[in-house]
Amino acid sequence: MNVSFLGGPRPQRGVGVIAPFDFALDRELWRWVPDDVSLHLTRTPYVPVEVSLDLARLVSEHETLHEAVRALNEVAPEVVAYACTSGSFVGGVAGERAMGEAMTRAGAAHAVTTSGAMLAALAELNAHRIALVTPYTVSVTQSLEEYLAEAGILVTGRASLGLVRHIWKVPYHDVVAMAHRAVRTTTPDVLFISCTNLPTYDVIPQLEAELRMPVISANQVTIWAALRHLGTRAVGPYQALLDESARQTFGAGPVPPPPVLPEEQEGWA
Repeated sequence: MNVSFLGGPRPQRGVGVIAPFDFALDRELWRWVPDDVSLHLTRTPYVPVEVSLDLARLVSEHETLHEAVRALNEVAPEVVAYACTSGSFVGGVAGERAMGEAMTRAGAAHAVTTSGAMLAALAELNAHRIALVTPYTVSVTQSLEEYLAEAGILVTGRASLGLVRHIWKVPYHDVVAMAHRAVRTTTPDVLFISCTNLPTYDVIPQLEAELRMPVISANQVTIWAALRHLGTRAVGPYQALLDESARQTFGAGPVPPPPVLPEEQEGWA
């Protein structure tokens, strides 16, 4: 079949993504991306360290960011996103800001990080009190809370798993259970699910319906923030951050039914 009359693939706008070496949810990131945008992923170098504050510091070193951005520059993305929550909150607010500046110095046209995107999403939702779901150990979760406190955000509750590896294998039902524990005795403005290696795409609308509050996740806010620099919207039905009409349902009548969760969980192996 001769397809030369088509003239080639549709023009694409590029988003560069710097992910930790153990990132396993490439496909989940793509689910938030419209058809006219391509993700260009690169990973930080492997280091033999478990998920911890030490690892967060290693995968966010400025030299590592510089080399990653240089590699991505070959395909000229319009924005570069650093897709790691702990790596971008471990240095506090100033450290997160310095990471963005380092990426820009390396040649990124625009730079975002997951933790910076989280704060931007909270501002978008006018949220000042949040509950946390994390797969982390106590020390890493505490570091996230310190970052949020520095940014003026009050953590009202939390639930965590204490994992140091294979976070992408956590099934959706565990994420849902943690979310309910995190808000059991509190009334936050938003629930945040941390870690870009924790699957969340399909559980966000379910949790928003069950908890009657906005639910945001690390991968969601990362892509949302990156696409804002392109002037385009992320794809996420029934997700309040991405759909203003969904925000109007909280506390105001019945919530639209969320899509059914797939039998095969994202990233499960």
